[in-house]
Formats: sequence, structure tokens, C-alpha cells
Amino acid sequence: MNVLMMGCGAIGSFYAERLASAKVNVSVTARGEHLKALKQNGLTVVHDGEVRHHALPAYSHAELKEACKADDFDVIVIALKATQTQSALAELGSWFQAGSCPVLSVQNGVDNEPLLASYLGSERVWGGLSVRSGGEISQPGVATTTGIYKIILGPWPASDTLPAALTELAQHWLDQGVPLELSHDIRKELWRKLIVNCGVNPLSAAEQLKTYDLTHRPELAKQVYGAMQETARAASYDAVAITPDEVDEMFQLIKSFNSIKTSMLIDFEKGRELEIDAIMGSVIVRCRLLGKPAEITESLWQKLTPRPLPQSLTELFHY
Repeated sequence: MNVLMMGCGAIGSFYAERLASAKVNVSVTARGEHLKALKQNGLTVVHDGEVRHHALPAYSHAELKEACKADDFDVIVIALKATQTQSALAELGSWFQAGSCPVLSVQNGVDNEPLLASYLGSERVWGGLSVRSGGEISQPGVATTTGIYKIILGPWPASDTLPAALTELAQHWLDQGVPLELSHDIRKELWRKLIVNCGVNPLSAAEQLKTYDLTHRPELAKQVYGAMQETARAASYDAVAITPDEVDEMFQLIKSFNSIKTSMLIDFEKGRELEIDAIMGSVIVRCRLLGKPAEITESLWQKLTPRPLPQSLTELFHY
């Protein structure tokens, strides 16, 4: 099987390395010093102290267009930050459209898949999410990761059947001990993760605290839970039903997590662009369209960016 991992941050590096260990032919994309190190030294993943290393073909987006066709790959996995999806499609849209292979997003948020579908058609789009996965690029060419890295995959938005290529890809990860679940309703699973992300990520960046502090300090835990409730309300705009019991279950799950830095806190500390559109904007706009409150999420938006509150999904995601 030939797989392209587009985006080689912590998430992309972990899953690319596990596929390489399963003898899958894996190529990756990256940029800057990280790309240079990948080309010269290969990819190293240090996961909870275990070190693994592989030499993998690595490309910039411009190099990828020259060296490969989309259909050179059986699956393309997009592990870019959600902030980079639109620019990647602007650069590579025609390259993607010239092929027919499936494209799997393992990004934060619920709007990457519809954006991909607007370019490629929903029949080529799979959704995915990574659960309890932390880490960062600790130096160029090296990802330091922690957590169980469970992955949930499925055809987007939902399907009674699972494509053979999807089950084959899943089996390679399973062979490497990656916890994995195949879903017939991946859109709901994406919303369930967004409930967790919107609960802790923005508040962690605003307060500069790890997850344990957020869920075990009563005044902060109340904000976490409230933001989760707002996200559950927003899901109804996409005809996804999230019950109060499910919200409570997910809040209890967060409380059981090891204390980690959220991806948004790491980005905040490193001065990088925050995934506020994908994590908060999606919720704010949908609640506004439904006439439902999202006061906590709106307040955190205003703390984290000088940009005005978003008014439409088109404004945020251009699909």
C-alpha cells in the first residue's frame, strides 16, 4: 500500500511512522527546517520514551506536484493544521482533482471534510480523528509524542459500508498496536471530538494551563463544561444529536486524562496561528444560525484574537 501523509507534525509523524513500521510505503510532506531534516536524516518518533526511526521520501507541496501524481498513492492522509487546509487546496487543488484516490482528514474540527468534498466530491472523502494524543516537533526531524493515539475512521459523512482500502489502512495501524475504531457515522464522531476540543483547547490557551488544571479547578471546570454544552448545541445544525448524558460522559473522560498541554496551548506558546476557526468559529456560527447562545465560546474567541466574531461558515471556510 502506498500512503501519503500530508503534514508531518506530531500527529502526522506518529501515524506515518506506525505505517512505515507495518511495511507500508509512506511519503510525507513538510516545510522549512523540519523538511530539510527529514530529507537528510529521516523521521524519528519518540513515543513515551520509545524511539523509532525511518527514512521516508519527504516533499514540499511544490516538490510533490513535480514528483508525484495523486493516484501514485492508494490513500492520502491530511494531518495538516486546520488553519492550513484552505491554502493547501489552493496550491494543490488541481493536483488532487486529477486523481481519484480517497483522501482522509485526521484534523481538528468538523469543517475540513466538507471543504475537501467541495473540491473532490464526498465519495472521495474519509473523516478521521485522533484521541488522547499529545506531542510536538521537539527538533527538526523529531516528533516527541505521548498518549494512546487511538484513531477513529470512516467514510464521510456516514455510510453503511466501509471501503476495502479503508479497512486495509486500518489493519496496518492495528498491526502496530494502534487502538482503532471504524465508524459508520464519522460526522458524529468528529462532533464528539470537537466537544472535547472546544471545551479545553481555547481555555488552556487563554489561561496557559494544562488539561488537569482546567477540569479540577471548579471555576475553570464550569467553563469547560459550558463550552462543551455550547458545542453540543451547535452540532444540531448539522443534524447531529448529542445528548446531555453524552456531554457529561465526555467531560468525565477529559477529567481522567493525563495532564497534557493542548495543541492550542502549544501553538500559543510558540507564537503560531491558532486553530480558532476550526475549534471555536464552527461553534459560534452554528449557534448564531440556530439562535442559540454560545457566550463562553464567544468570550474565549475575544480573548484569543482581535478579529470580530465570525458571522458565516463561508467567511471561515469558503465552502
